[in-house]
Amino acid sequence: MEVVIAPGAELARIAADAVERLLRARPTAVLGLATGSSPLAVYDELARRHTRDGLSFARARAFMLDEYVGLPADHPQRYRNVIETEFASRVDLPPGAVLGPDGLAQDLVAACAAYEHAIADAGGVDLQLLGIGTDGHVAFNEPGSSLASRTRIKTLTRQTREDNARFFDDDVAQVPTHCLTQGLATIMSARHLVLLAQGRGKAEAVHQLVEGPVSALWPATVLQHHPHVTVLVDDAAASRLQLGDYYRETYAAKPAWQGL
Repeated sequence: MEVVIAPGAELARIAADAVERLLRARPTAVLGLATGSSPLAVYDELARRHTRDGLSFARARAFMLDEYVGLPADHPQRYRNVIETEFASRVDLPPGAVLGPDGLAQDLVAACAAYEHAIADAGGVDLQLLGIGTDGHVAFNEPGSSLASRTRIKTLTRQTREDNARFFDDDVAQVPTHCLTQGLATIMSARHLVLLAQGRGKAEAVHQLVEGPVSALWPATVLQHHPHVTVLVDDAAASRLQLGDYYRETYAAKPAWQGL
């Protein structure tokens, strides 16, 4: 696990560098897209590079991490619509290139199984963007989630719904109680995981993720078992890290050619 501590704007650039390097080498790459506030600056940077530098997504495919259950198809906070607004419509991803779990399916269990098959049929995800919740959830794998879980329906915790109420006019009652989410084992199948976290509110979760024991109480800690994880955090989110100075020294001494 590589930990990079840098200002927020720099974190977005570093993450975008990883995506661009992948696409330049493999234009047909499969990307994993996250929602929430953490990846927004990355999407802004990638959109700029598409417009300014001609970075193309025309042959790429993408899979979303999760989706609310039951939100109307035209709801602005339906994650499929969020990704369209914040990213897909700003680059040249072709129609149908972005897939997400179907939170409006009549048979949610079958929809989850179909989504797993779709990811496998695409050859798996090459680079997965991630955020982390204040309680250590990744995607919508809440505390107590099986570390071997696959795409499934989950009940959101009160904490997660309160954290997400800011997207629903600060009204927690509007936040759905259920979602479909990639499981932890599904996420772990991606070849490169890039997790972003900013702010002191994420400090304990980042500490547990990087330096704590692997535990279902902090689901993101399973990432410690992945062979290629990059954790991008600002000073506030890194404030609980016991080895923060070491991580800074390591990244400063890293050969420029190595990338993430």
